[in-house]
Formats: sequence, C-alpha cells, structure tokens
Amino acid sequence: MPEVADIEQLPVSQARAGEPAAWDALFRRYQLPLYVYVFELVRDESASLDLVQETFIAAVRHLGSLRDDAKFGSWLFGIAHQKCIQRWRKRREVLLEEIPETPDELADGPDDLLIRRESEVEFMNLLNQLPLPQRSVLLLHCIEDFSLEEIARITAAPLGSVKSRLHYAKKSLRKLWEAKATP
Repeated sequence: MPEVADIEQLPVSQARAGEPAAWDALFRRYQLPLYVYVFELVRDESASLDLVQETFIAAVRHLGSLRDDAKFGSWLFGIAHQKCIQRWRKRREVLLEEIPETPDELADGPDDLLIRRESEVEFMNLLNQLPLPQRSVLLLHCIEDFSLEEIARITAAPLGSVKSRLHYAKKSLRKLWEAKATP
C-alpha cells in the first residue's frame, strides 16, 4: 500500500494536535488494510482486532515521534508489525485458522467457489509454512503493495535483508507448491 499523500491529504498534523475528526479519518483510512495485514500474520480474528486496536492506541501515544507525516501509513504498519512480533514472542506459536467463510458469492457458481476456496486454503497453508520474516515481507509486498524500502522501515530490517527474504519466500513457496502438486 503506497503512501497516499499525493492522492489525498492525510490529516496527520491535525491528529497530532488532538483533533478527534482527524483521528477518525485516519482510522477509517487504515483500519481495514491494517486488519487484513495483521490477520494474515496471526490468523486469528479476535487477536487481529485487538492488535489493530493496540496499534492505533500506540499511534495516538507516539504520533509525536513521527518525523514525516507522509510516512504515516508505513509507520502505522510498522507499529502493527511490532505488535504481532510481541504477540508471537509471548505465545511461541502461530495460530492457523480457516480463511473467512464469505467469498464473493455473486461472482462464481458453487463449483467455482468451492474450487477457489480449496485453492485459497491450500495456498494459505503453504504460506503459513514459511518462516515469519519471509511470510511478513511477502504479505507486505504482494498483498499490501508496499515498496521494498517501506517494508524495510516497517520491519526494521536492512533493505538487503528485505530483498533476500522476499526472494527466498517466493522460492520456498514455489517449492512447497510444486511438492504439493507432485504425488
């Protein structure tokens, strides 16, 4: 998810000044993409909601530390990323759950939906077999459309490490997919 400062003016400075309407606008803009990212990492609906809420609470507390208002999105995702890591450290395991039950029922017939759902579940199961750093980089780059530089900021990893993790994530995912396909 590229920064949107050029497309729309985010009210970060107004939020810093404590204006509730500005925080409401930022929350509406980022709540869903943030939830999707967190959910894809932790695979738990309730925990994802809690982590998104904790992320926004931390953002309210620490907005003064943000140096560049145009980087609000990647800064916010960075906070969420750290919250997920803290959760994993506490739990020492990644929870696996099914993909939500409601795919777009109007687009396909029942057979197509079943096949797509099975493929999505298989893909997510393979994705969940990747190490956390690889899975996180892959999700941020391919699903959330962050640049490699933004991912480096979000994950607090050197750019070279992000590139390497993305490369190995794709390679590992391809191997897992091929291994699943061969009997």
